[in-house]
Amino acid sequence: MTVSIFQERIREAAAKRQTLRIQAGHTKHFYGEHPDAHSVLDVREHSGVVSYEPSELVVTARCGTPLQVLETLLAQEGQCLAFEPPHFGASATVGGMVAAGLAGPSRAQVGGVRDHVLGAQMINGLGESLTFGGQVMKNVAGYDVSRVLAGSMGCLGVVTEVSLKVLPQAPAEATLVCHLNQAQALEQLHRWGAQALPLNASAWLNDTHSQPATDCLFVRLRGAAAAVEAACPRMVADVQALGGTAHRMDNAQAARDWQAGREQTLPFFTAPAPDLCLWRLSLPQTAPVLDVPYAVYVEWHGGLRWLWAPASAAQRLRQAAHAAGGHATLFRRPAGAEVSVPVFSPLSDVQQRIQRELQHQFDPHGVFNTGRLGI
Repeated sequence: MTVSIFQERIREAAAKRQTLRIQAGHTKHFYGEHPDAHSVLDVREHSGVVSYEPSELVVTARCGTPLQVLETLLAQEGQCLAFEPPHFGASATVGGMVAAGLAGPSRAQVGGVRDHVLGAQMINGLGESLTFGGQVMKNVAGYDVSRVLAGSMGCLGVVTEVSLKVLPQAPAEATLVCHLNQAQALEQLHRWGAQALPLNASAWLNDTHSQPATDCLFVRLRGAAAAVEAACPRMVADVQALGGTAHRMDNAQAARDWQAGREQTLPFFTAPAPDLCLWRLSLPQTAPVLDVPYAVYVEWHGGLRWLWAPASAAQRLRQAAHAAGGHATLFRRPAGAEVSVPVFSPLSDVQQRIQRELQHQFDPHGVFNTGRLGI
């Protein structure tokens, strides 16, 4: 019944040439350009797990399903969403997870949201219910539209239902703390990445909350117990060969720290000054240390770098990211402040044309064209 109500609202908006902003848990409202819409389409009531086959490693849930509910259900079967989606609040939903397309610490090793989406049902801007993909990995019927929906920010339509690949929880885990500077840490991560090690996640920062401030590389290993136990002393020796030190963390404390990194509740993610923005730089893992005068938090083996800088630094940051083969996104603005720079790096003319045409095919009347993607 809820789907038919959504369709009715969308058709009415299309007829009146009005825009709708899709909303559920509202935990990622800060991300993207400020949406410009006539009204809100709240999808929270369309909730519930439709099917779950632990032996098949697949779960299907409606868009309004609380993310906490889904992850609790999976944990009861010893399974998980391996890409560790951030919640940013207790009301986060499955639909918001897909729409935002954000992943946590293990993204570099296991893939992102789109890599785990098997299929989806959605309502386009004409009020039509569409189905893409399915519940198996080898589904080659038509274009892989279901994965395009990941990160679409609600600009293509309402994702009403999604099927996700899930994975067993790792039988063993360990976190190493390695005292290396950023350049050393990046080089060592590249070496480890080329070896048969159960590397799962990494994070580097200059810990200014310790006295004195210390460069710390955190490396998480996950896999078979024998593989994890064999890797730890070997990796500690590698760090010592560089003149650094390393030790193994208590697992309970490490789990809390990784969770805090995923949810951005670590001290680093507290703005050091009220006028600073949180920038998200997506780069190749092989990119060197960037020549920017800001403290950074490095994830994904060098592929994701966070930093606090004023909005006026946009051009410098984007030029540095582009030169390294990546792009820079203004992830969080100062509270209550108006920021004039674009949230996302400008697309090329070809990319803009593709994006606009894609949106037009799904939403010819612009019902969902709230400007959230900056187009």
